[in-house]
Parts: sequence; structure tokens; C-alpha cells
Amino acid sequence: MSLPDQGPASVLRPTPAGLWCPEGDFYIDPPRPVDRAVITHGHADHARAGHGAVLATPQTLAIMSERYGADFAGSTQALEYGERVKVGGVEVSLAPAGHVLGSAQATVRQRGLTITASGDYKRRRDPTCAGFEPVPSDVFITEATFGLPVFRHPPDTQEIERLLRSVQQFPERAHLVGAYALGKAQRVIRLLREAGYDETIYFHGALERLNRLYEHFGVDLGPLAPATGSKADFAGRIIIAPPSAVADRWSRRFPDPVTAFASGWMSVRARVRQRGVELPLILSDHADWDELTATLTELSPQEIWITHGRDDALRRWAELHGLSARALHLVGYEDEDDD
Repeated sequence: MSLPDQGPASVLRPTPAGLWCPEGDFYIDPPRPVDRAVITHGHADHARAGHGAVLATPQTLAIMSERYGADFAGSTQALEYGERVKVGGVEVSLAPAGHVLGSAQATVRQRGLTITASGDYKRRRDPTCAGFEPVPSDVFITEATFGLPVFRHPPDTQEIERLLRSVQQFPERAHLVGAYALGKAQRVIRLLREAGYDETIYFHGALERLNRLYEHFGVDLGPLAPATGSKADFAGRIIIAPPSAVADRWSRRFPDPVTAFASGWMSVRARVRQRGVELPLILSDHADWDELTATLTELSPQEIWITHGRDDALRRWAELHGLSARALHLVGYEDEDDD
């Protein structure tokens, strides 16, 4: 959609190449390579290789380096939470988004206007990353991945307790938990530790480097080991793996596995059936309906821009609560079962 070249749109505007700041000549989470990019977090639909210059938190830069190689961008600049820098005459700062390790909201300030692009975020506590910090803004740019009133995620502790009860109930079976490699896997591990599970947790090889990176940044994951060995070794054990591996022949190495899947989409029965999940765990790294609406109420910005997701319901809610909202329909952001 096109916006007039005045007001907030003169500071930040949606384009086919992503959210663009004309004066700073940079993009926020662009879907394809650009000369200058501000990256909110390390998930592949927001953080891509090939940019000329990248500004992000130290953790996000480390994640991008781990995933894409040290030469993932022409140059990089690390910005800690709360620091402010000038980019082409525009002030940029980053604040915690509570999504995954290093995730940030990008705030742009110019000509007395403050616009905050939240990237992806959640409001509930996550022991693996800094919690969301509200930034007073004239314009708040939000996602709407779970932007329907039906999406109200249960407490994390409740879902972890369900997993541990199943382990106790079926000591002869392995428990194979599908969890996105960046963020969700480490969060599940850490929540298990907080629930008192001190046993070795086994993992698919695709998680090893990211687990190590989380520990490098101070997230204690406890005793871990690669999921290698004989089938009998894994009776009564918990194994964490990327969702694709749970449905792959790789999973056959475990004794009669209980297939679990940690995702906000596990509240949708059709998705549970589609994936053949025996133990759905409703654990999301995105804000649910109550978190989205509470955030918009708390911030009460002059304008709300919605990047992607179920924008119709959220726009209608905003209208009923006296808030101005519009959908940007940005392309390139995933809406997958991994969330």
C-alpha cells in the first residue's frame, strides 16, 4: 500500500523491499538483500544474508554468523539494548522484544516522531531471553500471527508439566519433542530445568551449535548430549529435534516414541491431526490475542501498523477501542507451525 509522503510515512514506510527509512536509507528486516539493514532477530524470515551493512544486537549478529557464516554481510554494527546511534541523521535504538535470544524492537526517531517496529514479540516471561520492554511511540508496528480471540495460550509451566507427566506415565517410551531450532528448542530445555528435570536431555545434531551459542550468552541448559546410541538407551528420555526431523525416518531410532510438538499452533486440532502429533504442547514465541491487545492498550499509540498475520480482527479490535490501525501486508514473513 502507498502512504502519503508526510507524517510517519516520511520517517518509515512500507515498500516491496520492506520497511524503509528514507532519511537513513535503511530497511528493517528486509526480505531480500539491501545496502543497509536493521535486523530485529535471527529467524530466517527476518534475518537474511547478503546485506551490505547490518545493525543488530550482539546476540542476533552472533546467530546470523552461526547460521550464514562470518561473511553474512559486508559490515556489521552491534547495538546493545538502550543505546542510541545516528544512521544517516535518524536516531535508532533497540529494546528487548521477548521473542528469542537477542530479539529487539527497532525504534526510529526523527523530527519529533517515534516509530517502533516490534519485529516478532511476546509478553510472557522467557528464561532464555530478555523480556519485552514497552517503548512509548507515536506509531507502533505489530505482528498479528495469533491475532484472533481464539488464540489464548496456556501457561508455559502447564504444558511442561504435561510433558513430564507423560514421561512418568510411559517410562518405556522415548519422548520426541519437535521444537524450532532457534529459540523454541532452548526455551523448552530451560523450562524443563526450571520444572526440576535434571536428567540429560538429548538433541538432534541440528541444534548443537545454537545450544552452544545460547550457553555462550549465559543461558544454562544443563546436561545435554547428542541423540546417538542404541534404541534402548532412549527409553524414558526426552529428545529435542527440529519439527522436520520428528516426521523423518531419523525418529525411528527411538523406542516407540511419543511425538510431541511445541508450537502456538498446537491449539488448532486440525494442525495436530495433520502432523500426527500425540502430545501437542501449546508453547509459542509470539504474543497471543490477550498479549497483543494488552500491548496496544498499554502503548496507546497514535497509529498502529500491522505487518503480517490475522490483521482483520486486530484492526477491528483497535477501531472499537478508539485506536487507528492499518494493515501493511508485508511479504516475506513466515506464518508456520514452528511459531
